[in-house]
Amino acid sequence: MATVKVIPPRTKRPERLRVAAYCRVSSDSADQLHSYATQIRSYTEYISQQDGWELVDIYADEGLTGTRIEQRTEFQRMMADCRRGKIDRILVKSISRFSRNTKDCLTALRELAKLGVTVKFEKENIDTGTLTTELMVSVSGSLAQQESISISQNQRMSYQRRMAKGEFITCHAPYGYTLCGKELRIDPEQAKTVQWIFGQYLAGWSSRKIADELTRKGVPSGAGNEAWSYNSVQYILKNEKNVGDTLCQKTYSMDCFPFVRKENSGQREQYYVENSHPGIVSREDFARVQELFKRRAENKTRSYRPHLFSRKIICGKCGSIFTRRSTASGHTCWVCRNHDKKSSFCEMGRIKERCLYEAFQRMYQKLKCHEKEILEPAQKQLHDLDEALKQADPMQKKLYQEIAELMEKNYKLSKLYTSDLLDADAYIARSNEISAKLSKLQEQRKQNQRSQIIWEKMESLRKVAELIQDGPEMIEEIEEQFFNSLVEKIVAETPQRIRFCLPGGIELTEQLGGIGR
Repeated sequence: MATVKVIPPRTKRPERLRVAAYCRVSSDSADQLHSYATQIRSYTEYISQQDGWELVDIYADEGLTGTRIEQRTEFQRMMADCRRGKIDRILVKSISRFSRNTKDCLTALRELAKLGVTVKFEKENIDTGTLTTELMVSVSGSLAQQESISISQNQRMSYQRRMAKGEFITCHAPYGYTLCGKELRIDPEQAKTVQWIFGQYLAGWSSRKIADELTRKGVPSGAGNEAWSYNSVQYILKNEKNVGDTLCQKTYSMDCFPFVRKENSGQREQYYVENSHPGIVSREDFARVQELFKRRAENKTRSYRPHLFSRKIICGKCGSIFTRRSTASGHTCWVCRNHDKKSSFCEMGRIKERCLYEAFQRMYQKLKCHEKEILEPAQKQLHDLDEALKQADPMQKKLYQEIAELMEKNYKLSKLYTSDLLDADAYIARSNEISAKLSKLQEQRKQNQRSQIIWEKMESLRKVAELIQDGPEMIEEIEEQFFNSLVEKIVAETPQRIRFCLPGGIELTEQLGGIGR
């Protein structure tokens, strides 16, 4: 008869639970910093006092909105640490501190669940370590979202009342002014620059020419940058604050969630407050500038047509786009915008437009004459890859299904472990097995994705081949549609050498004014 020996269970010291806390203070109250520090201190003491708990970190966002997760750097850092496997459990005061956006809240919680990380919300008494709390989280998250909407609406109503009364509202001073309390005061040095900008524009200078001259002189911009943009100049020229008036509600927040700010083009009431602060320029000069803006815009609308090379030429030194310029000798050339602002910003020199035309004609002629040598190998690769992908398509679907099943198994396994229904050794062994399988399948998925990208490139090559085959023997005049279909971008490597980037990954280099290579 078989003898049965009972082996009593061994008392094994449990592994320490790695615990973190997330806190956030979104109030504008005077005790904000105090509340913020209190939360950090409270969580640090609480976690340190628990047996078997190990404090990982306290993640704290200060004075930021809870409606947008991407704006919270500490929250993003916490999620990154969870993905690295550094955290087992997170403590949060309430769902409204975690997120006021239900969608983002549930998305984050589902990701954490897959990672085996549980979250405890103190106020709502919700613990995601149990499997039946997602509905409760969804309801509570919706309430938090509604709270955020209500707060935002109350703030907008308060602003609306203050604007209707003619009370000046601003968060920062525009260029030419300083903010003293809630009042705008003239900055003498910046005011001189504002007056100079108005004078030069009325004298016939363009906004870009004014910006270039300010940059050349080294005049600091409003942001403190050395370089001025024509947009900055235009903003100053159009800003009614420079005559001492204020237009309130130039932008508005959407009523629906999430709160996106949009330019107010008549969708909301606006309030124009005259003489709200001292002016820098006369009302006559301001009116003349606005009229000049209007006339130039009308002329530009009637005559403007983008050039063939517009937004096509990229600087190989700094990555900036090239812009079209006319030289004193009457030549038309293209130059890096950074170099155009100030030569020290980028060393790339100018390129004559005539040389760009000639380079394109040479490049096209090479493709036309050597189509077989350049395109045929790629077309063969396309055919071979097409056949391989057709065979792999059913396997691709099976691959994604297997990955999903393994991730679900890993999720259930982590729940068993965190609920103390599975000992550490068994959990580690099984988890390692699943992770190894996942890693292998994900690598296969990456290879398939790369194959898909290659296929798309080959499809683009096919279109290039058709363009070359159907194109003229010689190009005397470049047709815009044909050029745009054939050239994705032009990289200026040096003032003497450019690289044409064609669809499908083909790149052909040409020497300017000489024989290409």
